[in-house]
Amino acid sequence: MIREDQAASTTQETSVDYVRPVIAELIGTFCFIFSGAGSIVANQMTHGALGTLGIALAHGLGLAIMICIFGATSGAHFNPAVTIGLAVTNRIKPALALLYIIAQLVGATLSGLALRVIFPQSVWEAAKLGTPMLGTGVSFGLGVFVEALLTFFLVLAVFGTAVDERAPKIGGFGIGLTLLVSILVGGSISGASLNPARYCQLNQKNEEYC
Repeated sequence: MIREDQAASTTQETSVDYVRPVIAELIGTFCFIFSGAGSIVANQMTHGALGTLGIALAHGLGLAIMICIFGATSGAHFNPAVTIGLAVTNRIKPALALLYIIAQLVGATLSGLALRVIFPQSVWEAAKLGTPMLGTGVSFGLGVFVEALLTFFLVLAVFGTAVDERAPKIGGFGIGLTLLVSILVGGSISGASLNPARYCQLNQKNEEYC
């Protein structure tokens, strides 16, 4: 009887510590990237009706809402860069961090597949499924520098508004607004991905970016 209770307790702990957070990361990443990348595809379909501001709002609000929903379950990373940052600072176990990253990449890939189903092929091909790209005339080196700088700002916002226990309880909106501003600043330069999972979508040749 004691062994059965211990086994049940271990199973429940595993579910709470690993299964639920990983599933939350997969679903949250899917929803976040679906809304963000979807806005880029929708902008293509409407011939630029959303514009940069609309795309930035879709990304920022989408991220903020998902953080509010899943923050208590998984910490709401939805970004391998955030997960790695938290792993380096010992805020998450290495094994769980690896599972998070896998879940994030799977969620991103599924969002790309969903966009392919929803939008006409000619539209999502032209928009490359919303995958961020370098701006015209922007060198690879400059693009990497801008991405690194803006990603640093995003991770800084995560630590300053969510990780730090002294931070004001503003949900995910501090982080979402940081992403919004970053897209407005760097969207035309590097695509302002700030998230390796954003490249884990399917292109028009049925190949994966990740």
